[in-house]
Amino acid sequence: MAESSMVVVRAGSALSEEEIVNKLRSAYLSPTAWGNAPGYRYGSHSHTYEKILYCVSGSITFHTEEGDVLLSPGDRLELQKGVNHSATVGPQGVRCVEAAG
Repeated sequence: MAESSMVVVRAGSALSEEEIVNKLRSAYLSPTAWGNAPGYRYGSHSHTYEKILYCVSGSITFHTEEGDVLLSPGDRLELQKGVNHSATVGPQGVRCVEAAG
């Protein structure tokens, strides 16, 4: 069986944006925060790096060949480099923090 191109870690409880930024910085990563309005869509694309993303508030669904993954506050997505994906922001918008792994 092939290794998964993404890992999702479900949160027991949501971390604040500041806690997530500090966690990523302590791993020597450079986090960036961003957000989008409800229904915003990202077209299909890939990255040259592993993406580590935390959902801070709202929700976002990532679409890959492996299926759809809904992220809610506190959830973490680790997406391997080169994986084609798109995304759709949920009905309350979304706020995320991400870093290149």
